[in-house]
Amino acid sequence: MIVRPYGDTTGDGMVQLSFTLPLPHSKVAEGAAEQLANKMGLDPAMVVHARPVGNDFTFFVVYGRVSHLVDTDTVEVVERDYALLTPAEVNTELRSLLRRRLVVVGACIGTDAHTVGIDAILNIKGFAGEKGLEYYREVKVVNLGAQVSIPDLVSAAQHEGADAVLVSQVVTQRDAHLLNAREMSAAFSEAFPGERRPLLVVGGPRFDEKMAADLGVDRVFSRGTTPGEVASYLVHRMRERSTEREPA
Repeated sequence: MIVRPYGDTTGDGMVQLSFTLPLPHSKVAEGAAEQLANKMGLDPAMVVHARPVGNDFTFFVVYGRVSHLVDTDTVEVVERDYALLTPAEVNTELRSLLRRRLVVVGACIGTDAHTVGIDAILNIKGFAGEKGLEYYREVKVVNLGAQVSIPDLVSAAQHEGADAVLVSQVVTQRDAHLLNAREMSAAFSEAFPGERRPLLVVGGPRFDEKMAADLGVDRVFSRGTTPGEVASYLVHRMRERSTEREPA
């Protein structure tokens, strides 16, 4: 299916984008923003909002038309390959599979102090109308909080006997989230032999769900992920691991 952006009328190609330039707010800065938008393919481009950000920067919103088309048949995404379960179904499945509580260790690693993401998944208050993993009777949650070093995360996972490690990364300057995820994966691979390594799950607004293999983790969740999706995924993977360990 071929689609193009919609603004005022169907198929008119109108889009809106925002960015910051390292220029004081002025007519020259607005002209620079318009020129940049033109070079990005917006024609015509119109600066509809400009606001100073301190003395040396300006934030812009630009509105304009693009000629590009998108073929949805060529779009590559990570489709959910497991069923969404209710909390009761999650508890029943885990009790049957493990005959003990699933142990989940969560943290924000590196210098990241933004716990809103990990708390939305782990804390009982949850997110988007869903209770967090603390609500699940058959899940033991160990939330280490913010600015946790990778060695400390590995140690906590070993001490708790973690089945899964959930890491949230919001601070992403200079792709710090990617570096941290790769370092975490390497540390866990060194500390845990083969199949004894816990599931490694990372999430945050700047992660690409298609990068799991490249990062060395089992799953990447992006913005908007709910606790129910994470819980259902963990059950799905525990079921797979249980099947793999069954004698032939």
